[in-house]
Amino acid sequence: MEEIIGIFAGIFTTVAAVPQIYRAWRTKKVDDVSPKMFLTLTLGVLLWTVYGVMKKDVPIIVTNGISTLLNITMFILIFKYRKLKK
Repeated sequence: MEEIIGIFAGIFTTVAAVPQIYRAWRTKKVDDVSPKMFLTLTLGVLLWTVYGVMKKDVPIIVTNGISTLLNITMFILIFKYRKLKK
């Protein structure tokens, strides 16, 4: 039961940024997105990834590694589309 909860928690937290990334990519509008929030979130999941590596816990490494990449993608989109607007 614990593993199932952990798997679903990892899946949900990993895909949480996908709708925002898709919306930003499609509309090229990111004015209402907080770069500080995505920076904080990115640092958090990056540290979870490091923690997973230290514990040799593959599910933590995979889900948080993917989350790190997705959040970095959103962070890049924020700055890319804000530059286009200026």
